[in-house]
Amino acid sequence: MSMLLSPALDLLVPYAERHRDRRNIATHVVGVPLVVVAASVLLAHPAIEVAGWVGTPAWVIYTLAAAWYLTRGAFALGAATGLGLAVLVVVGQGAASDASVASWLGWGMGLLGFGGGLLLLGHYYEGRRPAKAGHLVALLVAPLFVTLELLGAVRPWRHLFDEVERLAGPTILRDLAQPAPR
Repeated sequence: MSMLLSPALDLLVPYAERHRDRRNIATHVVGVPLVVVAASVLLAHPAIEVAGWVGTPAWVIYTLAAAWYLTRGAFALGAATGLGLAVLVVVGQGAASDASVASWLGWGMGLLGFGGGLLLLGHYYEGRRPAKAGHLVALLVAPLFVTLELLGAVRPWRHLFDEVERLAGPTILRDLAQPAPR
């Protein structure tokens, strides 16, 4: 539970240490958003309308995650991550809103399988196993990491990006013929 309350830098550095191969990072930049959209599709039901607002389990989880991102001590990164996730949730909810059960499950499971497959491919390049599926902190940090990777060259994120890279080490292209790091 204490990791869940850690500041962004303390969460990002260990995550980045396990994601140094540039091919792994690239697969995460695509795969993590696909998994978020898939989760949003799968959590689009049941939908409950209250006073003109439609609420779903995806929006409840999004709201909790966005609040968590904003409280990790890197407000600009938390806000950017929350905004990015909101867009992905809207896309997922839109895909599931008027879909038949078969289409809803097909899109959700298909995107989850494709996104998850990309993440597994990335970890093959890295030479490390991914975090356990039930590891809540890793699931929350992944979008934060991807957001920082996408915005790291831009102010106000550059300083945090540089600090994570300094502490985690530079990115590499691992020689796949060599044993994986431990």
